Amino acid sequence: MRNIKKGLWILILLLVISQFFGPKKNQGNLTSIEPFLSETNPPEDVKLILKESCYDCHSNYTRYPWYNTITPVNYWLNSHVNEGKKHFNVSNWEGNSTKRKDHKFEELIEMVEAKEMPLSSYTWTHSKAKLTDAQIQSVIDWAKGVRLKYSLEPKPE
Repeated sequence: MRNIKKGLWILILLLVISQFFGPKKNQGNLTSIEPFLSETNPPEDVKLILKESCYDCHSNYTRYPWYNTITPVNYWLNSHVNEGKKHFNVSNWEGNSTKRKDHKFEELIEMVEAKEMPLSSYTWTHSKAKLTDAQIQSVIDWAKGVRLKYSLEPKPE
């Protein structure tokens, strides 16, 4: 019993100390999204959807909730952001080939259509990010238009 009590105190002490440490935040510049917006030209309703449902995990700028200050939650959130950016990062859009951009939009359509994006773990705490059927259709229509534009671009020889 004494060892259990001592172990709990050590665990509490470690949890308190861990609150002073955390991962690097994803706090880049919001203007890094501009080239993506300029190239893909989303309508205003889709711009709002992207802002509310996508940018936190798929750009170099994340709006962190209050609970991000709590360890280990901040590490969990950080891993979600890094994973999201690895798959689709609108802040690094300019460096991609047309073929890659088209493929990313193909994936975007598949994920949104299947209601796999935004993640339910995100919409659980960000209710505005949950997409209605009409919003899903708006995003898909826009994304298909962007893919059409990419398909019409001349291919490098």
